Amino acid sequence: VLQNLSQTPVLRELLKEAKMPGTTVKIESPELCMLCCFSFKQEPQLIKLDQPGPLTLAMHQFVTEMQEPKKGVVTPKELFAQVCKKAIRFKGYQQQDSHELLRYLLDGMRAEE
Repeated sequence: VLQNLSQTPVLRELLKEAKMPGTTVKIESPELCMLCCFSFKQEPQLIKLDQPGPLTLAMHQFVTEMQEPKKGVVTPKELFAQVCKKAIRFKGYQQQDSHELLRYLLDGMRAEE
């Protein structure tokens, strides 16, 4: 799940922008525009970002480390610690479904908006 998220261009760009509070970002989805161009024009969304929370900052740090070309093994310790603060079910290192991690991670970052 984390490897897939780290390779999502829109998420990487948003996390980069989220580091700078007070920034307004424009979100355009080329895929969405290509699907819609025959019927109507999809307007980009403008979102003003506040101060990022600890989960969002940990996700930014993780994604940045994953993008470093000469970085060896990347361990998402801080990101996992922040997820555990939002969803205590992940404490204790018991096996969890990947879709649950995805849901708690994205919901947690969204709640920090």
